[in-house]
Amino acid sequence: MPGRSTTTNTAPLFGAAALGYAANCALGLAVAVRFVDTRRFRWLHHALYITTCTAVAAALSTACWGRPRRASRYAALALVPSIVPLAAIAYVPTHSRRHPLVALAAAPFFVASVVRSRRPSDRK
Repeated sequence: MPGRSTTTNTAPLFGAAALGYAANCALGLAVAVRFVDTRRFRWLHHALYITTCTAVAAALSTACWGRPRRASRYAALALVPSIVPLAAIAYVPTHSRRHPLVALAAAPFFVASVVRSRRPSDRK
């Protein structure tokens, strides 16, 4: 169609996924060092986890509909490996040493996806 935009800015979805992940990690760290006490509202950490997973799913969906297609697919491919630690974290005991390690294992993939989603060279 004439006049129709051939690009879709998908970067905000990847940013939202990374922001949800960072907020969840920050809350987990604050609880671990006893800066924040979430005993009365333990659901908050769970809500941030669900929000992060939902944002990751939305960001990954850009591989199907995002334009330019190549940039959207590269950003989504960079985020795909984060699914493994996000899925595994639910089964790791929260007070173990492994819980923060598994959670932080996803960090490089969030960073890479945000960088890939904002790369101007891929938007041509």
